[in-house]
Amino acid sequence: MTQIRFFGVAAYEIVTSKGQHILLDPFLDENPGSPVKASELERVDLIIVSHAAYDHLGDTETIARRTGAPVICGSEVKAYLMAKGIPAEQIRATTWGIRVEVAGLEVQPVECHHWSQIRMPDGTFASGVPMAFVVYVGEGVRFYHYGDTALYSDLRLVKELYRPNIGCLGIANPAEILDRNPMPGRMLTAEMSPHEGLLAAQWLGLETVLPCHYIGLDNPDLHEFNRLYEEARARGERLPESVVMKPGDVLERVAGKWRIKG
Repeated sequence: MTQIRFFGVAAYEIVTSKGQHILLDPFLDENPGSPVKASELERVDLIIVSHAAYDHLGDTETIARRTGAPVICGSEVKAYLMAKGIPAEQIRATTWGIRVEVAGLEVQPVECHHWSQIRMPDGTFASGVPMAFVVYVGEGVRFYHYGDTALYSDLRLVKELYRPNIGCLGIANPAEILDRNPMPGRMLTAEMSPHEGLLAAQWLGLETVLPCHYIGLDNPDLHEFNRLYEEARARGERLPESVVMKPGDVLERVAGKWRIKG
């Protein structure tokens, strides 16, 4: 049975029916909500990284070094990992449209409207193209990871081409870590507002949506998403099932429906 575990922000672990463990955007050690640290992961077969932001790249370097797991990422993340001593042959760089198979798993990178930049060990900066992904997990599970994308209308094309049926969409700002990057003023929304996230879920044709990019369940953006979702359902709009997870929760599919385990 396929299982999906949430660690907070946009970090997930997918365990396939064959027992393979896939990490997506593994932000663990500096994530105040994650119940698991990078050193505690017993098995990792594949790491998928959407872009170089600290809360998405996370602990990729240390996990890849310890486990030897292959990494799928963009060119800027590959350059950074190689500069930190991860072997080039352990890293599969790709970009939108270039579908790859690594560790026996097919991954389709798709368009992501965002940015990606990282400071290299020598003090220079590397930038690259952020990605979203459709991961073909098996058992009919096609998992969409949004990669921090903003809303764009060709999400409908992702639906038509790749048919994701479960996916995570960022609809919030994780207030617990926003002070790591002090700047003037304040952020009014994340890359997608709660309303935009709901539209994205509909445009993608998801059967199940996992709102994310928060840590605590008291996040006001999450509450707003839930309110808008219930209003849309009351209007009779066609909606995916929404499953709100707290860090540490595990999803499993029972009788064709995704449910939180336990």
